[in-house]
Amino acid sequence: GVVLRLDYYNPDDLFLIIKRSAKILNVEIDDEGAMEIARRSRGTPRIANRLLRRTRDFAQVVADNKITKQVAKMALERLEVDELGLDEMDKRILLTIIEKYKGGPVGLNTIAVAVGEESDTIEEVYEPFLIQQGFLNRTPRGRVATHLAYEHFKIKNNKKDQQTSLF
Repeated sequence: GVVLRLDYYNPDDLFLIIKRSAKILNVEIDDEGAMEIARRSRGTPRIANRLLRRTRDFAQVVADNKITKQVAKMALERLEVDELGLDEMDKRILLTIIEKYKGGPVGLNTIAVAVGEESDTIEEVYEPFLIQQGFLNRTPRGRVATHLAYEHFKIKNNKKDQQTSLF
């Protein structure tokens, strides 16, 4: 069989995709607005285009169909996509682990029940990005929120990042 490894796109590549898609959608977008969307697109063109369409809808109503950095920020804020690209479900997953389970470790099925999402969806859609960005660790005992997750939500971490050791 063929073994493939897919990498996330960098913001500069997503910027070009967004600029091209904006032309197709017939929406005016400046470079700063395109980069704002690109930075929050989780390294995925499909997400970049979805965020562009939602931002365009917002711009049609409040900004005379022109997307600037400020318009993009306002639209993405309303869509609950933060500056690092975390959406509402990402935040629910991380905050559930931190607040209800003291940062973990906690099992995938427990997280799924607590946030009301299928465990397969969490594992295949949300976890890869959270792990890649350094917010979540997958351990043999369960999922653990990292110090970056605590810092992002401005929550004090009362326990040190656990490192399993043989000694």
